[in-house]
Amino acid sequence: MTDCALCRDDGGLLLWRGKGWRVVRALGAEVAAAPAWYRVIAAAHVAEWSDLSPTEQARAMTLVTAVERALRATLAPAKVNLASLGNVVPHLHWHVIARFDWDSRFPAPVWAPAQRGDDALRLAALRERLPACDAEVVRMLEGLSHSSMEELGP
Repeated sequence: MTDCALCRDDGGLLLWRGKGWRVVRALGAEVAAAPAWYRVIAAAHVAEWSDLSPTEQARAMTLVTAVERALRATLAPAKVNLASLGNVVPHLHWHVIARFDWDSRFPAPVWAPAQRGDDALRLAALRERLPACDAEVVRMLEGLSHSSMEELGP
């Protein structure tokens, strides 16, 4: 589907691609205030969660869980937000976003208006840690045992 942004390109910095899914770190102005923003994206163009088979749903949640664990292990966020909306881009994807009590929108959703100014020093320090977080995301995804993924079917 050529008019779909997530069919045209990876949707961020590609970290991992596996059977039916890819994981990226989101980039650009939209994530400036929350740079530890990852996405688990369906490879095929599908709009709704219920369009997936139970096996595909289980595979997706296994990947989302691995990304969340990597963020928690490397960044120690106050909270990890998980979301799958698809209102703007109707291509199934999960947002996995590390949130911090100092971020400009916390505790509101990342899409809400800022409640305070950005903490430039903390954002810079967080951005410096993202390559290590990316590496842990990849390690976690590659470390998923083949047997556990095989149990999820083809």
